Amino acid sequence: MQTNLSPEYKGTPDGDAAEAILRKCVHCGFCTATCPTYQLLGDELDGPRGRIYLIKEVLEGAVPTRKTQSHLDRCLTCRNCETTCPSGVQYGDLVEIGRRVVDKKVERPRGEQAVRWLLKEGLTSPLFDPAMKLGQLVRPLLPASLKSKVAPKPSASERATAHRWPQREHPRKVLMLMGCVQPTMLPNINSATARVLDVAGIQTVVAEEAGCCGAIRSHLGDHEGGLADMRRNIDAWWPSVLANKVEAIVMNASGCGATVKQYGQALAHDEAYADKARRISELTKDLSELLPELVPALKSRIHRKPTARLAFHPPCTLQHAQQLRGGVEMHLGALGFDVQLSPSESHLCCGSAGTYSVLQPTLAYQLRDRKLANLAEVEAQTIVSANIGCIQHLQSGTTTQVKHWVEVLDEALQGSAPV
Repeated sequence: MQTNLSPEYKGTPDGDAAEAILRKCVHCGFCTATCPTYQLLGDELDGPRGRIYLIKEVLEGAVPTRKTQSHLDRCLTCRNCETTCPSGVQYGDLVEIGRRVVDKKVERPRGEQAVRWLLKEGLTSPLFDPAMKLGQLVRPLLPASLKSKVAPKPSASERATAHRWPQREHPRKVLMLMGCVQPTMLPNINSATARVLDVAGIQTVVAEEAGCCGAIRSHLGDHEGGLADMRRNIDAWWPSVLANKVEAIVMNASGCGATVKQYGQALAHDEAYADKARRISELTKDLSELLPELVPALKSRIHRKPTARLAFHPPCTLQHAQQLRGGVEMHLGALGFDVQLSPSESHLCCGSAGTYSVLQPTLAYQLRDRKLANLAEVEAQTIVSANIGCIQHLQSGTTTQVKHWVEVLDEALQGSAPV
């Protein structure tokens, strides 16, 4: 695609990056076939190709409008189009540039600004935990739109399990990011991860100073705030990395993993952090990437033979952003689990997409219900996924239990002694 950037953007980091991406696009339109919002709305401007045209026009000097902003807002950034694209267009990076450019020129209504500020500050705040606990107390009184965002109060036994952390030390160690909302909403994911790794002889280490991966602020238009989150995490992890005390940085939320794997790219222009960020990205692994090594260590330690069928929803941040497909199903299958994808549309987004389900609830719930209908064809007793956002979003629309796949593996291993 030929471009002619306006002087405002020519020679700038965003302008140069966008131009390089735009030049790869050949207008083929393959991307529209796998775009969730195009599937729902049928509007070219609510598909990747149309949004690419909008961004190109703005970078070439066209004046963006609220309509431009709305089309970019409706993108889930699922990056399914990147998997489909034969030309390797990095659409996810381009749409983030487009949003930054448009948001600087188009002022949002005050109500929208307030909601976005509350999300980026509230979800990453230490006050999120007490606020969620208060929400759980009054959950029966909340309207349906809010109730779906508040996880039910866990039972005493669930709380005890969720906070049961392995106490043994092992020579092999990995760092793990706890996340910003996961410790409050679904804390058992983190402790289950630590317990599973413990059985395999790997110790999970947490840097208390680490927090949000940076995705929330970045996706809500606070680019500098997102970079600050990244730098804070690098500072928290760097002593362990520098001393070679850990062999990997493990992510059990695929959304966080996709972001941390891009630290090197995001901070490439920061002289003080570029090398560190690149090293952090190199060390980062989604939990599923450890499975090939874990399977031999865990196979003989399965105490509870898995009998229930599992329907697996691969998050977009796993299958499209990180390009990790098939590993969870194959390796859990090797451990005796019956794991199946939905027979249709397993590649499509469930509608969670970080804060998308709050900002675009109509589209988000249409996609959720479409996803659940497809998963129901598996006739599974449990739905499993690999990202807290997907898990919570899907659970809000079904009575079928939705869990992280590591939780069902942890349950099957309960009673095993560490190596």
